[in-house]
Amino acid sequence: MLYHYVGPRSIAARSGAAVCGVPVSTPTDLLPRLSSGNVTVTFVVSAEGTLLVADRHSEHVACAGNRPVRAAGEMCFAIERGRVVVTRVSNQSTGYCPEPDSWDAVADALRAVGLEPTAGFDPRCEFRRCVACGWLNLVKHGVFECVGCRADLPDEYNAQETPGK
Repeated sequence: MLYHYVGPRSIAARSGAAVCGVPVSTPTDLLPRLSSGNVTVTFVVSAEGTLLVADRHSEHVACAGNRPVRAAGEMCFAIERGRVVVTRVSNQSTGYCPEPDSWDAVADALRAVGLEPTAGFDPRCEFRRCVACGWLNLVKHGVFECVGCRADLPDEYNAQETPGK
């Protein structure tokens, strides 16, 4: 599945169409970021399956150049025994709101560059759009209630749907 940016339009406009994410081809591409030991980055997996990383403070939409993605979130790396390793991956992106099912795209992208994926997303985020008010919600602690209007949220993923349709 491809995820389209569903976050605030002002952030997408500010990000423009230039891709700020750096493609990762091998684990050594990450070494400059690991000068301090451990690092957390913003990541996306492009529509083509390429892993792109950017500074943790970057928006996912900027990392992807305002393009659709297969996955998005945060990724942590460390150097262990002289090798770059992935220590944690989340699907926490309130701009793309990817499903937990996007894990397969992440695992494939990591393996393609020679990195071993973790066991899964940590944290594993669930996103839902409120059908009553259109608010995008990050479901926390299994409580499917809209933070905007307190309506019940749907059980099924719907964050990519356009409000009112």
